[in-house]
Amino acid sequence: MFKLGTTELIIILVIVILLFGPGRIGKIAGELGRGIKNFRDGLGPKEDQAEQPENSEEKK
Repeated sequence: MFKLGTTELIIILVIVILLFGPGRIGKIAGELGRGIKNFRDGLGPKEDQAEQPENSEEKK
């Protein structure tokens, strides 16, 4: 395969910033982060939700 060195990565980063602008990249990164968070939340119940049924049974 091919390897990307530090110089190549810096050149790619500069081109991306010139094309999209720093504000747009921040929005894209934020949306990507929210998407990943929603995906993880959708995989299974949160720890807080898993503990609630156990606590309600103990109160009876």
